[in-house]
Amino acid sequence: MPTSIRLSPEVRLRLDALASKTGLASAYYMREFIERGLEDLEDYCLAAAVLVRIRIGEEGIMKADDFWGSDVYR
Repeated sequence: MPTSIRLSPEVRLRLDALASKTGLASAYYMREFIERGLEDLEDYCLAAAVLVRIRIGEEGIMKADDFWGSDVYR
């Protein structure tokens, strides 16, 4: 799906330089960055949402002994 974004001149220059040095298209690097960055952002946002639910009492936590089994620490 074609998408358009605005980049600062500095970022565009860095992206163009990387593409030029490696012989790969700048679109390749933009796609890679979005795909990898999106995964990290999803992890962070979902974890932050769980933390909020824990803090307001909507979600519980499990003790390490209950999760791993108490014999792991012996």
